[in-house]
Amino acid sequence: MTQIAYVLVNFIVLFLQALLIAMLIRAIMSWFTMGEENRLTKFLYVVTEPVVMPIRNLCVHFGWFTDVPVDMPFFITTVILGFACFILRSLF
Repeated sequence: MTQIAYVLVNFIVLFLQALLIAMLIRAIMSWFTMGEENRLTKFLYVVTEPVVMPIRNLCVHFGWFTDVPVDMPFFITTVILGFACFILRSLF
């Protein structure tokens, strides 16, 4: 049973790391004007936005970070995913 848990945790950590890399690339690409028709931009948005959307909805609902020029829900989601990855890696 421990080996199954080990494989499952490592798979989840790998998935979270891939998602964090996609979020980093999306953040870097947002600094440049590439147009919204760029295939990589669309792909990164489709992959990362379902993860960011719950935090974004929560911030909009409570009116948090309305006057901040930085995309705080994106940043908060990145921190949460990084923390979850760290916790899962420390289990095994």
